[in-house]
Amino acid sequence: MNPSRRLLKVIVFSAALCSLSWLVSPLRAGEPAPNGWQQVAMREAVKPEFTYLPHGSFDGKGALVIAAAPNQAESHGAWIKTFPVKGGQGYRFHVWRKTEQLTVPRRNAVVKITWLDKKGNLIPARVQGADDKVRPVFPADGTTNQAGWTEVTDVYPVPVEATQAKVELHLRWASQGRVLWSLPELTPEAAPSQRIIRLASAHLRPRNGKSAMANCRQFAPLIAEAGRKKADLICLPECLTMCGTGLDYADVAETIPGPSTEYFGKLAKEHNLYIVAGLLEKSENLVFNTAALIGPDGKLVGKYRKVCLPREEIEHGISPGHDYPVFDTRFGKLGMMICWDVHFPEVARNLANNGAEVIAMPIWGGNPTLAKARAIENQVFLVTSTYTDPNRDWMKSTIIDKEGNLLSIGKDWGTLVYADVDLSQPKLWRFLGNFRERIYRERPVEGFVEPAESR
Repeated sequence: MNPSRRLLKVIVFSAALCSLSWLVSPLRAGEPAPNGWQQVAMREAVKPEFTYLPHGSFDGKGALVIAAAPNQAESHGAWIKTFPVKGGQGYRFHVWRKTEQLTVPRRNAVVKITWLDKKGNLIPARVQGADDKVRPVFPADGTTNQAGWTEVTDVYPVPVEATQAKVELHLRWASQGRVLWSLPELTPEAAPSQRIIRLASAHLRPRNGKSAMANCRQFAPLIAEAGRKKADLICLPECLTMCGTGLDYADVAETIPGPSTEYFGKLAKEHNLYIVAGLLEKSENLVFNTAALIGPDGKLVGKYRKVCLPREEIEHGISPGHDYPVFDTRFGKLGMMICWDVHFPEVARNLANNGAEVIAMPIWGGNPTLAKARAIENQVFLVTSTYTDPNRDWMKSTIIDKEGNLLSIGKDWGTLVYADVDLSQPKLWRFLGNFRERIYRERPVEGFVEPAESR
């Protein structure tokens, strides 16, 4: 080869390497690369600072550190390593993470895992009836210890065709601060077992009741039927102690726990299930529209006070709730909301943010399209119990899945609606992958900002 042409090729090749040096770069001098980890910046202009601390983790092991670079509006980069995996098995990912001066750790310090074949390509998959790829997963944050280290872990079934997993430990969108990652582990572990549960709803409008307790008793046959069908949960409708009695909200209001929860507690224990009942609650001089959760041991698990009140309840002096509690049950995490709440996305989103897998919603009547939206946008199962005539194009007594499908619908008064769902299976969306995981990592820093004139 002509020497001048050979020299030209060397120069071009060297220039190409230099142009990529910002993308994947070695550690700073004197710091050995830990177990093959590489540093990657998303762009040269947002490249953070990378260091390795051999004893930087709280357990005395090494820590991979990414810090926001000085004099940059934002920094975004990641430590990346590829692990060998055996397709068709389950694997547990585990890492400890500590953040310092990061604004929103759930967005700033993120783990991303991508399953790849032997050629380093995404795995083909059929998703929602169409050709797609197996998309990356994003393990969620767990508990934080006293030293400020947060456990990030989850177990995943590995696609059969996968031979490797690309693990990325990110610092992103950071104008200050840093993140320390302990050296991660990816180890074989049995994939999560199925969590198939049966959700039920009572499609019943109380008739001719003269008291709160008379109305409660009308639901006993449907609760018994739910027990015979081995339901894990039955949802009853809103304000069930008032509906059809001719009494006012305050007339039937009672303490919680109180007579109604005691009555339903006996039924819950007898039939070995959870009951969500829409009641009117009296607390000091206030009245709340409340959903009570009673457990199979017959005891009150907790309650939710309706946050969004319609004009009728406002005019009757009902007070709003302010909290979004989520309760641990034997089948998973349960949240509750009530009727008018469904017309506002904040309520279901706050429950989902707090971990709800299932939301039970006693409801007088409402827009079924919005109920579907709440299930879809939060990737939860929604159980509703309504007083609406099933022939109307309005709310149904139903179980709604993560795609917004009505799995079962109450068509006749006095009937039980039920469906089986699997809480262990994430819903995979075409191109999006596991949307539930991505909501946590990618939703806005804040919810709805008050207009300036109302502050």
